[in-house]
Amino acid sequence: MSHPDEEAPALRIDYGWAAPHGVKALGGLQQYVNQQLDHGLLELVKLRCSQINGCAFCVDMHARDARKAGESPRRLDAVAVWRESPLFNHKERAALAWAEAVTLVSVDRVPDDVYQWVSQHFDGKELVDLTFAVIAINSWNRLAIAFRAQTPAQEPS
Repeated sequence: MSHPDEEAPALRIDYGWAAPHGVKALGGLQQYVNQQLDHGLLELVKLRCSQINGCAFCVDMHARDARKAGESPRRLDAVAVWRESPLFNHKERAALAWAEAVTLVSVDRVPDDVYQWVSQHFDGKELVDLTFAVIAINSWNRLAIAFRAQTPAQEPS
């Protein structure tokens, strides 16, 4: 008998097949966000939120997408510890702080100091769009985790 932690959990439901209209609606939000924010910054935010939420499927996808877009492996390795890393500029650091605060809203209610910091680097619309990006990836994370979306065992081509 194998231990339950020896293998990745099996897919529960293919949520895209089960509720295609819901996935399409969430995809609409994602398309909006993709058109509003810098792609590199967006991938860093998606990766950090996915790390916090423990979504293996999304961590794998967004790390791959960021590498394809030219992001360095060194910076991707440092996303989880961005506070201690000199590899991120001020705007990226503010965006990552905002992504963490909004993802962990139940912990600290998005503190005023984080809002003041991110507001120095993003105007009102940009900040709302960044928040939509965090909302979108957190939604995708919750779908993937709840229904155990499968991370490809082999590197997709």
